[in-house]
Amino acid sequence: MTAVTIYGVCAVTFMMAMYALERRGRQFILAFAVGCLLSSAYGFLSGAWPFGAVESIWFGIAIRRYQTSRIQ
Repeated sequence: MTAVTIYGVCAVTFMMAMYALERRGRQFILAFAVGCLLSSAYGFLSGAWPFGAVESIWFGIAIRRYQTSRIQ
Protein backbone atom coordinates (compact mmCIF):
# COMPACT_ATOMS: atom_id res chain seq x y z
CA MET A 1 0.00 0.00 0.00
CA THR A 2 1.19 3.48 -0.80
CA ALA A 3 1.14 6.45 1.56
CA VAL A 4 -1.68 8.02 -0.48
CA THR A 5 -3.80 4.87 -0.12
CA ILE A 6 -3.23 4.73 3.64
CA TYR A 7 -4.11 8.43 3.89
CA GLY A 8 -7.28 7.80 1.87
CA VAL A 9 -8.40 4.91 4.05
CA CYS A 10 -7.91 7.04 7.17
CA ALA A 11 -9.65 10.09 5.66
CA VAL A 12 -12.70 8.19 4.42
CA THR A 13 -12.96 6.19 7.67
CA PHE A 14 -12.86 9.41 9.70
CA MET A 15 -15.46 11.03 7.45
CA MET A 16 -17.87 8.11 7.76
CA ALA A 17 -17.41 7.86 11.53
CA MET A 18 -18.21 11.56 11.94
CA TYR A 19 -21.25 11.17 9.69
CA ALA A 20 -22.50 8.37 11.94
CA LEU A 21 -22.05 10.59 15.01
CA GLU A 22 -23.65 13.77 13.62
CA ARG A 23 -26.82 13.43 15.69
CA ARG A 24 -24.78 13.58 18.89
CA GLY A 25 -23.89 17.22 18.45
CA ARG A 26 -23.08 20.13 16.24
CA GLN A 27 -19.33 19.56 16.57
CA PHE A 28 -19.67 16.26 14.70
CA ILE A 29 -21.18 18.09 11.71
CA LEU A 30 -18.07 20.26 11.61
CA ALA A 31 -15.87 17.18 11.99
CA PHE A 32 -17.75 15.54 9.10
CA ALA A 33 -17.04 18.63 6.99
CA VAL A 34 -13.33 18.31 7.79
CA GLY A 35 -13.53 14.63 6.85
CA CYS A 36 -15.07 15.58 3.51
CA LEU A 37 -12.25 18.04 2.89
CA LEU A 38 -9.65 15.38 3.75
CA SER A 39 -11.39 12.89 1.47
CA SER A 40 -11.50 15.46 -1.30
CA ALA A 41 -7.76 15.96 -1.01
CA TYR A 42 -7.32 12.19 -1.23
CA GLY A 43 -9.41 12.08 -4.41
CA PHE A 44 -7.27 14.71 -6.09
CA LEU A 45 -3.99 13.18 -4.82
CA SER A 46 -4.95 9.74 -6.11
CA GLY A 47 -5.98 11.06 -9.51
CA ALA A 48 -9.68 10.38 -8.98
CA TRP A 49 -10.73 13.98 -9.62
CA PRO A 50 -14.49 13.22 -9.82
CA PHE A 51 -14.33 11.83 -6.27
CA GLY A 52 -12.34 14.87 -5.15
CA ALA A 53 -14.85 17.23 -6.75
CA VAL A 54 -17.88 15.50 -5.20
CA GLU A 55 -16.28 15.45 -1.75
CA SER A 56 -15.53 19.18 -2.02
CA ILE A 57 -19.23 19.76 -2.75
CA TRP A 58 -20.14 17.66 0.32
CA PHE A 59 -17.72 19.80 2.33
CA GLY A 60 -19.70 22.90 1.31
CA ILE A 61 -23.01 21.24 2.18
CA ALA A 62 -21.71 20.13 5.58
CA ILE A 63 -20.36 23.60 6.39
CA ARG A 64 -23.74 25.08 5.52
CA ARG A 65 -25.48 22.53 7.75
CA TYR A 66 -23.07 23.39 10.56
CA GLN A 67 -23.75 27.11 10.19
CA THR A 68 -27.53 26.65 10.24
CA SER A 69 -27.67 24.03 13.00
CA ARG A 70 -28.77 24.97 16.49
CA ILE A 71 -26.04 25.53 19.02
CA GLN A 72 -25.86 22.57 21.40
